[in-house]
Amino acid sequence: MNAKRNKGCLRRAIEAFIGFVLVVALIVVGVPAAINAWVCGSTRGSFEQVSQAQAEAGTFNADAIVVLGAGINWDGSPSAILKDRLDTANSLYRAGVAPKIIMSGDNGTASYNEVKAMKQYAIAQGVPSQDIFCDHAGFSTYESMYRAKYVFGCERIVVATQTYHLYRALWSAKSLGMQAEGVPSDY
Repeated sequence: MNAKRNKGCLRRAIEAFIGFVLVVALIVVGVPAAINAWVCGSTRGSFEQVSQAQAEAGTFNADAIVVLGAGINWDGSPSAILKDRLDTANSLYRAGVAPKIIMSGDNGTASYNEVKAMKQYAIAQGVPSQDIFCDHAGFSTYESMYRAKYVFGCERIVVATQTYHLYRALWSAKSLGMQAEGVPSDY
């Protein structure tokens, strides 16, 4: 009788443990998934493809185009993902979407300088140096958006980055009270 009761207790303990693990897994996976779904859903309508006609008509004027860093190669040149972002920003600049470009990226060490590589690439593509602002403290998306508003004084921005990143960037910008549009850099 005692052995039967011990087996029943052990079985209930195992079932309770499995239930606990499932609840923790649901919290660990479910809560972030729900938050991600909310962020994506609340910013999806902010993705724009800015046309030349809109820029010329003055219907899409921003204070600045913000380019978010995405790594540099060992030789100091922009990574392929970063080049896509820079090419998008350069096209928007040439279309007259904004008079300035903010290059925001990591410059955490003397040997790693995303912003310098970004600026050099844009200048080589024909963007005048005086129209490029450098944010050397863009260590995260939120910090880049915060600095665009509070350091560079932007109220309306266009963000050039890949689609997967636009959700977080636009949500951060809008949570800071900026008008923000995103242009996917998915080449």
